[in-house]
Amino acid sequence: MITYEGAQRRVQDVDHGDHLCLAFADESEQRRVVTAFLAEGLQRGERVMYFADLTRPEDVLDWLTASGTDPRPALDAGRLVVTTADDSYLAAGAFDPDDMVAALRKEVADSLTAGCTGFRVSGEMSWALRDVPGADRLHEYETKVHQVFAEHRASAVCQYDARRFPADRLDAFQSCHGAAVEPEPLHSDSSLRLIPAFQQGRRALRVVGSVDHRNTDALAAALENTLTWPGDVRVDMSELEFIDLAGVRALAGAAARLEEGRRLNVVELAPLLCQVINMVGFEEATPALVVAAREAAR
Repeated sequence: MITYEGAQRRVQDVDHGDHLCLAFADESEQRRVVTAFLAEGLQRGERVMYFADLTRPEDVLDWLTASGTDPRPALDAGRLVVTTADDSYLAAGAFDPDDMVAALRKEVADSLTAGCTGFRVSGEMSWALRDVPGADRLHEYETKVHQVFAEHRASAVCQYDARRFPADRLDAFQSCHGAAVEPEPLHSDSSLRLIPAFQQGRRALRVVGSVDHRNTDALAAALENTLTWPGDVRVDMSELEFIDLAGVRALAGAAARLEEGRRLNVVELAPLLCQVINMVGFEEATPALVVAAREAAR
């Protein structure tokens, strides 16, 4: 059973049994995560496969080279395979989830028989947006293939370009995975981490830790970054431990700079903090700031 609840996992923490979703909004984020995922597998002695679609296979090899990992020995030994979606997901001319699941089971078994320490794979899923027979069965595939990785010394990162997939479809595909790959934090120190995320298929900002005089500027800068995102801004406060008045002012200031019709939705905030914001009058003074308390019992 898949228990995805919006959890995020750093790419360096990916291990056997993981079937993760990478939703990205720019190529630099895609490249960073993919390169780290592939290089770690090679370093661990695993067999690594990559299914490219919008990216050229040779570009993926260049990513590894630029990161300091020479792909040639693994390519020559058959421990690294970089191919295309047309030659993997769509090798039969149409997409069949059961055939693809069976093929991956065989790849896992063959890798372990060959003496590899495990198997890892990453694929670009943008092919599913083309007029391809069977593409409408991608959700079925993601659900079925989850067990392949859960039961073996294997891991996978499935890539979804959030600029191309509609929010509702992206959210549905994310829910077929055990967790999402955590993007690079916009800020990270011992007291506060500000992490981009995709929630309900749309970009969000996770606030983890405490906001006070030491890091209010970092929160303000991260919020400024979110203003460039499309649509309403979602700020997830479910992992917030404390926020002072200056931090709340930063939220209100960002909301005030939104274009007319957009909202800054602060969600999962502790009920007491919601009351404080209401008492001070920030919501009333800033209509674009919408605050929602977390449920008392989760």
